[in-house]
Amino acid sequence: MIYFDNAATTGVKPQGVIKAVEKALVNYSANPGRSGHFAASKTAEEVFKVREKVADFFGASGPERVCFTMNCTHSINTVLKGVLKKGDHVIVSSLEHNAVMRPLTKIGISFDVAEVSLTDDNSTVKAFKNKIKPNTRLIFCTGASNVLGKILPIKEIGELCFQKGILFAVDAAQTAGVLPVNMKEMHIDYLCVAAHKGLYAPEGIGILICEKGIGNTLIEGGTGTNSLEMYQPKNLPERIESGTINVPGIFGVSAGIDYVKKIGVDNIYKGELNLIKELYRGLIKNPNIIFYTPDPNDFSYAPLLSFNYRGYESDKTAKILSENGFATRGGLHCAPSAHRQIGTDKSGTVRVSVASFNNIKEIYQLIDFFNKKM
Repeated sequence: MIYFDNAATTGVKPQGVIKAVEKALVNYSANPGRSGHFAASKTAEEVFKVREKVADFFGASGPERVCFTMNCTHSINTVLKGVLKKGDHVIVSSLEHNAVMRPLTKIGISFDVAEVSLTDDNSTVKAFKNKIKPNTRLIFCTGASNVLGKILPIKEIGELCFQKGILFAVDAAQTAGVLPVNMKEMHIDYLCVAAHKGLYAPEGIGILICEKGIGNTLIEGGTGTNSLEMYQPKNLPERIESGTINVPGIFGVSAGIDYVKKIGVDNIYKGELNLIKELYRGLIKNPNIIFYTPDPNDFSYAPLLSFNYRGYESDKTAKILSENGFATRGGLHCAPSAHRQIGTDKSGTVRVSVASFNNIKEIYQLIDFFNKKM
């Protein structure tokens, strides 16, 4: 099976990640922050080192800002339900995932949608600016669309938020580990990371980096601190991390960052996007292939591609591909607003997404399948 579903989760984990998870299970199975014995203290020290590594990798102000969650969706919910209050206004992009849209709908916060241009970033920034109201408290947007691959002008939107005194949160599920992300330079207040994607960590571990505080909490419970108090600690990361944290997953995050840094984020992005460009060029002349974006340009698009095969529902195309040895994803990709923008909310799209372990031979095999066998 050739794995092209890396936007969902990276299908091949580096050996360093696998060994780090095994090391945690064998040597660090104590509960950090809960006991005073040597094993617990040793585990807590290692977890803190990972917080330091994450903070440095994403340009955060300190390790105490790094919180570990279950996944990126958990991180997003923590921000939206922890920061917003009645009377606030939010601006989101037209390409948002349901991880953003469903919580906003649930809590009943007023929000507007800024249309993302697929070709003009200045137009996108202007769209956000035009939606700002006196009570706008937060702009929350994806770093790159999981449907179209379009990279949003995060630095420019962050500058706009900074100038207007608006909080800025970013869903980095498709960009962390693939594109440079620096919270300080981009004026990001809350960064939500799917560590099992671009950081090659195991599933079940997410990251939330908070440069600003979290008012309300999703869950409350034991933190190993201030145990006589019946209220959740205010300090991060304890405010968010109730209960036992995923130590093996955290070790996997550490090794995943090492892997990404060894190759280099720029090299990873360049290599992956070149594969997507080759796929685009290989299929563009096929009259049965329907594309929804222009030729993916450097730093305009993330390394994924959505399309359809004429006359087929996306799920059917993905099923045929699976039966012939290609793992892709068909459907709405949990982002209906993006599909409405391109008119595929009924059919969905077939999505091909690559990672550092994919190669040009695999791309040619997929091209040949569509051009000769489909």
